[in-house]
Amino acid sequence: MKGLPSLNPDQKRAVLTTEGRVLILAGAGSGKTSVLTYRIAHLLNHLDIPPQAILGLTFTNKAAGEMRERLRQLIDPKLAKAVTLSTFHSFCMQILRKEIHHLGFTSNFSLYDEKDTKRLSTQLARHLLEHEGEMPSLEGTLQKLSYAKSRGLSPQELARDDPTWHDNFSINLFERLKTCMRAYNAVDFDSLLSLTVELFEQHPSILERYQERFRYIMIDEYQDTNPIQYRLAQLLAGKHNNLCVVGDDDQSIYGWRGSEIKNILNFDATTVIKLEQNFRSTPTILTAANAVISHNTERHAKNLWSTADRGDLLTLFHAPTELEEAQSVVQRMIRLRKDKHLHWKDMAILYRSNILSRAFEVALMQAMWEKNGTWVRGIPYEVFGGTEFLERAEIKDMISYLRVINNPLDQEALLRIINVPRRGISDATLDKLTQINRQLDLPLWHILKEVASPLSSEYKNSLTPGAIAGIRRFVEIIETGQQKFHAPPLYPSLNWLIEEIDYSNAILDDVKSEKMRDFKWENVTQCIDVMALYEEELVSQGQEKEISLSHFLTTTMLDPQHVPQKDKQQREDKVNLMTFHSAKGLEFTACFMVGLEDHIIPHEKSIMETGIEEERRLMYVALTRAKKYLTLSMARNRKKMGKDLRTNPSRFLFEIPKDLLKISSWQAVE
Repeated sequence: MKGLPSLNPDQKRAVLTTEGRVLILAGAGSGKTSVLTYRIAHLLNHLDIPPQAILGLTFTNKAAGEMRERLRQLIDPKLAKAVTLSTFHSFCMQILRKEIHHLGFTSNFSLYDEKDTKRLSTQLARHLLEHEGEMPSLEGTLQKLSYAKSRGLSPQELARDDPTWHDNFSINLFERLKTCMRAYNAVDFDSLLSLTVELFEQHPSILERYQERFRYIMIDEYQDTNPIQYRLAQLLAGKHNNLCVVGDDDQSIYGWRGSEIKNILNFDATTVIKLEQNFRSTPTILTAANAVISHNTERHAKNLWSTADRGDLLTLFHAPTELEEAQSVVQRMIRLRKDKHLHWKDMAILYRSNILSRAFEVALMQAMWEKNGTWVRGIPYEVFGGTEFLERAEIKDMISYLRVINNPLDQEALLRIINVPRRGISDATLDKLTQINRQLDLPLWHILKEVASPLSSEYKNSLTPGAIAGIRRFVEIIETGQQKFHAPPLYPSLNWLIEEIDYSNAILDDVKSEKMRDFKWENVTQCIDVMALYEEELVSQGQEKEISLSHFLTTTMLDPQHVPQKDKQQREDKVNLMTFHSAKGLEFTACFMVGLEDHIIPHEKSIMETGIEEERRLMYVALTRAKKYLTLSMARNRKKMGKDLRTNPSRFLFEIPKDLLKISSWQAVE
């Protein structure tokens, strides 16, 4: 690394201040990723800090990957590879794989996603209640459980922390869920963090080992941390106290998900450095964003600025209805593409809530535009937040088989695939088996193995010969799979499994549409590609010793970047449709912020739950996504529950200085 020529004075100071507790307030578009990577390179090259002593924690795999890639360009790639750069969840997973036996789990534990946990909670709730008719909605209860885990609280502690947590049902469900997860040797996403903190607090010698190793700790997006992440950081930094946190309190928009802005507002720093020069947006856009966010009181004072040309005024229009608003936005996009030579991918439509996307999708599909002298109908677009590859039923089936082969105690996965494809194990049979499972408090897998055994068993008395044969076949597949997946290469074993369970015939039997059959089968075969790619990457990185079924499963769930995306070539040039939340961290040449009406932004529910200041921060995040062109729009009338309702402009629009706005007719497309 040759000096710091590309950094401004504040960035250089942030790179060179390596000791103590450092707070870097990095405004939107201020180059914080460059600062973090240069800082790590400085520690390695100029201060001779071993790469193993550096820990960088982020919130997304994309951010961690970008930092590692930039680091490779600055220093010896071997050194870059040895630095620990990962998400909070991936970091905790690495620790728990090595240390979780101290907490009563085994290292091949399963990782449950939110839907797995919800299904298990629903089953447990039914058992807690005498009659299914008494079943309450679990949404509120599950939110409380997640809240408790994000703060590392037991049910009893939560009862003291939150007076509304008083019903025995919720407390009992929490306790039963913890017991069941331990019995199934399973951990959910929230527990990855809380169990790591529990491990460190209950076993000081283990904590000291990691404290001694990680002498320099950096945390990105610190404004998004929740109490358990805060606690984890404090524990790890407790010995050397070299903790550098980077973030922007003005972009703290996840209060509804448990993050606490006070973590960055109250950070006990020995040094505070502000990065206020913006390298993304025009001064006009930045002045508008600064004006809006200045109305918040809970913030560190900052003022974004840029040396770029002043840029165009912000365009503002209001249309009679949401349909005309959408049509006007699309026409303005066509004009921008023609006059400014933009690609569709350079433009984004941003909205507060997903429910607003439909009118814009229709307008994009119906639009006529000129391409190479020919008129074309329909503008290509992509809505962020569609059905993910890992959420498709056939992929869930494959992953569940692998989860059971890896950890037969994983009852959630086992129940999903015990009769998929159909092998004569009816719902009535399953009901009998799970009753035995509950009465004797034995793992379901142990009961299945006894039924499959050639020896006589009382469990078999109430089962049909067909059910017994199906169970025997299922157990045989899982046990053979355990042998085949014992050592790499893994992907030929997955090919074997798909053929062994005859999944292609199952699709043929269950799916009527030939097109849908082909689609599902293609997804299944892509699973093999995903596993092959996983193995290739670890081999290329010299980490072939890491290859295992357990590692593959957690890597796939924690880092889905290797999962195939649909038609990447065709996705390249598409208009982006996404919520304000989804847009955080992204940038586009032209942005259209739509539906800017009170009760949409600020959202009426959010005003009550997270406060007006978080809604204003959300508006600020959306404003600062635009690089050159920014259009703000609303509809005077909007349908709600089938009725036309008169709307009012968002109160945040009145916080933008009028001299920054160009008021336009919705019909006028300049």
